[in-house]
Amino acid sequence: MEIAKFIDHTLLKQEAIPADIEKLCKEAISNRFAAVCVNPVYVPLAAKLLGGSGVEVATVVGFPLGANTSRTKVQETEEALVNGATEIDMVMAIGLYKAGSFAEVRKDIEMVVRAAAGRTVKVILESCLLTEKEIEDASIISADAGAAYVKTSTGFSTGGATVEAVAAMKRAVGDRCKIKASGGIRTRDVALLMIDAGASRIGTSSGVAIVNP
Repeated sequence: MEIAKFIDHTLLKQEAIPADIEKLCKEAISNRFAAVCVNPVYVPLAAKLLGGSGVEVATVVGFPLGANTSRTKVQETEEALVNGATEIDMVMAIGLYKAGSFAEVRKDIEMVVRAAAGRTVKVILESCLLTEKEIEDASIISADAGAAYVKTSTGFSTGGATVEAVAAMKRAVGDRCKIKASGGIRTRDVALLMIDAGASRIGTSSGVAIVNP
C-alpha cells in the first residue's frame, strides 16, 4: 500500500517557527504526502513553499476547542482561503453538541462549508469526549451539513484516534463522506489499522517515520 497518499503531514505546536514549517513542507514534497496541516499564521508560507507540488495546504478553524462563534469560524475560513489554504479542518461546537443543540451544530458546519466554497472541509469531532452513539450521530450531522470528512481528534484533548472511533464513523456515514484519523498515530502499523477501519486520511506529525519504517 502506498501509505504516503493518506498522510496529512501535521505541525500544530504553539512553538513552531517558520523553519519548522519549511522542513515540514520539504518532507511533504519529497514523500508525496496528501497535505500538510499548519496553523493559520503559517498558511501563506506553506502555500508559497508547496505551490505546484500537488500537496494540499490544510489549516485549522475554531481550533482546538470548537467554541468560537460561527461568524469567527467563517472569517477564519475566508482568510485561510485568501492566504492559500485548500483544505479546512474545523472543530465542531462540541459543547453545544453535548448539550443537544444539534440544529445549531449543523448550522455552524454548514456556514463553514459554504465559506469554503467547494474546498474540502473536515469536521473534527474530538471523539475522546464522545460516546460511540455520539460519534455516530455527530458524523451523520457533519455529513448532512456537507462536510467532505469527519475527523477524530485535534490532538490537544484527553485522547487521540482509536480504531473504534474510526469504525463508528464509518458505520454512520458509509460512503457519504470520508474519515480522517488523527491524534497519537506514530507508527505504520497503527496507521494501517486506522485505514483498515475506514480512514482515508491520517493526520500525524510522524509521517516520515510512518512511510520510512
